[in-house]
Amino acid sequence: MFTGIIEEVGTVRAIRRGGTEAGIIVACRRVLGKNGSMSGDPSAGAPTRIGDSIAVNGVCLTVTALGSGTFTADVMPETFSRSSLAALRPGVRVNLERAMPADGRFGGHIVTGHIDGTGTITKRTRDGNAVWFTIAAADELIHYIVQKGSIAIDGISLTVANVNHTPGKSEFQVSVIPHTLAATALSDRQSGSVVNLETDIIAKYTEQLFRKGNL
Repeated sequence: MFTGIIEEVGTVRAIRRGGTEAGIIVACRRVLGKNGSMSGDPSAGAPTRIGDSIAVNGVCLTVTALGSGTFTADVMPETFSRSSLAALRPGVRVNLERAMPADGRFGGHIVTGHIDGTGTITKRTRDGNAVWFTIAAADELIHYIVQKGSIAIDGISLTVANVNHTPGKSEFQVSVIPHTLAATALSDRQSGSVVNLETDIIAKYTEQLFRKGNL
């Protein structure tokens, strides 16, 4: 489980794509833990190990190899096809978060790392020191998005400010503070950028229980 609080912005070092397998190599420091973090960073935590989970732009991936300042993760072809990871190229910055430790602080909301789909940024506007993002998404995704609720955008826990549920024109807005822009790769996203979306899992569980007549 993740919280949507980004620990570090890493950089894609390489993408490996084949007919039946694919992988990604990401350069980073902090999320590698004590063995890979900058000296004197007590918050880096225990060293990352093979088999650990790291969310890359909100997609939960399993570490399969560790290098000097890098980690490698296998990516299923389906994950590439259903997420914005398909558009990654060497040099692109990505949001990184390790799985939440049992004694960790819950600073965001429940994020599984299993994205529901993608959205497209249709507008980016500045409002004082904040930046508004308008994101278009499929009607079936907007169905689970509510005003003042939580949404994970490229793995970032954000609060929904406005929602338009008009069929065929479904979109929502978030207002992002300067710190979030500075600490994440969202600062790189412009109008036309595709982002990963994970809606609130509580809404999906509740709907399923109602459909099965358990509530």
